[in-house]
Amino acid sequence: MRLEKKATVVSTSVAGALVLMKMTVGILSGSIAVLASAIDSLLDLTVSLFNYFALNTAEKNADEQFNFGRNKIEPLAAVIEGTVISLSAIFILYEALVKIFHPREVAFMQSSIWVMLVSIFITFFLVMFLNYVAKKTKNMVIKADALHYKTDLFSNSAVLIALALISMTGEQLIDPVIGIGIAIFMIYSSIPIIKEGVLMLLDAALSQEDIENIENILTNQADITDYHFLQTRESGSHIFISVHAVFNVSISLYDAHTITDKIELKIKNIFEDKIVHTIIHMDPYDDSEINEIKNEY
Repeated sequence: MRLEKKATVVSTSVAGALVLMKMTVGILSGSIAVLASAIDSLLDLTVSLFNYFALNTAEKNADEQFNFGRNKIEPLAAVIEGTVISLSAIFILYEALVKIFHPREVAFMQSSIWVMLVSIFITFFLVMFLNYVAKKTKNMVIKADALHYKTDLFSNSAVLIALALISMTGEQLIDPVIGIGIAIFMIYSSIPIIKEGVLMLLDAALSQEDIENIENILTNQADITDYHFLQTRESGSHIFISVHAVFNVSISLYDAHTITDKIELKIKNIFEDKIVHTIIHMDPYDDSEINEIKNEY
């Protein structure tokens, strides 16, 4: 089993245990903050299950129906995860506002505090593990999952602080106020996840730094006189690059092909943890202006 899939199995198991603990105490205590954290963990469980399905589907080989594979299910999973976080935040915000106008006392205070302490302890080690996997594999789904559980870590800490303050001061308004803060933080954290996933689904180009690295390889390749129409996109763990390289008209096809193989290898070395698909068109002269005129019609 791939490391990424193992990570989703671990996160699913942890989320399931946290849901059981938080939901029980949240319902019994009536704490909006604990209940909000329980709902968030329930959504974590759903998202982690979906992430496992997404990774399992994305690694399937290309076939007659999906000629380029199913890699885009990874950014789709990231967009769904970000959307789920946002929707859960809106629900938490609603519950917090209801409690402000219809206050009720938090019960089972000690149990709530202990549940949140255990939750923070478990989530901390899960975040460390997911960050390790995300850095090692550079997988977008795991990166989103790590960020998701990182927001949980912060929100759980906020819930614990709220319960401690209520226990010391007796002020019940602290609970919904902290709940509102958690909701706003969750929405703020979900925006980058959704944005990155949408850009990948829309075939956005690679970062400027990556493009400059590719251009440096092409510019410093002595055997080509020029290049044009450099196009890039990313799809999950796959990177697609297309470019027209201009050769001397007298070069043999064999030599030109050998040179393009060298260029492809250099480009692949830039993205060691990605699967790179490079298409280099071998032009005997600069046909960029001619092709631009054709594209206009």
